[in-house]
Amino acid sequence: MAFPSPTVPAAGRTEVFLRYLDYFREMVLSKVSALPDDELRRSRLPSGWTPLELLKHLRYVELRWIEWGFQGREVEKPWGDHREDRWYVAPDETLDGLIAALRAQGAHTGAVVASSELTTVGAPGPRWDGAQPASLERVLFHLLQEYARHLGHLDIVTELAGGPTGE
Repeated sequence: MAFPSPTVPAAGRTEVFLRYLDYFREMVLSKVSALPDDELRRSRLPSGWTPLELLKHLRYVELRWIEWGFQGREVEKPWGDHREDRWYVAPDETLDGLIAALRAQGAHTGAVVASSELTTVGAPGPRWDGAQPASLERVLFHLLQEYARHLGHLDIVTELAGGPTGE
């Protein structure tokens, strides 16, 4: 997937947000998919997270901010990527299953964003922890920083594991 260059025309800010989200999501998937199986559940960092845990975390980040937050939907386990204050992937969860879940979540995000105005304020609910709900534009900006930050982390882990380097 090509980087969404600022010189490529876009219909508006919504399209720009979606291009960057899709790019970052696909780059994360590409980097994790390029790792050997024995690196997927291994941590190379003092913080202890693994590439599969990062993948699951990003799916739940989108779930929490778009469905539970912006849409105000009831979500049974909004923190399903956590166990005992850290990211968690069960032994029976697979790379293919986590990829499918992230792509499905991304498709949901895309549909919500495409059918909403960026100025729309999210529905009240527990995601906001008592604060006023944010606009969709603010939520998307937050999602972009999450993806960009975590893709940078994954770049380092992938390089340490002997995987591909660069964008």
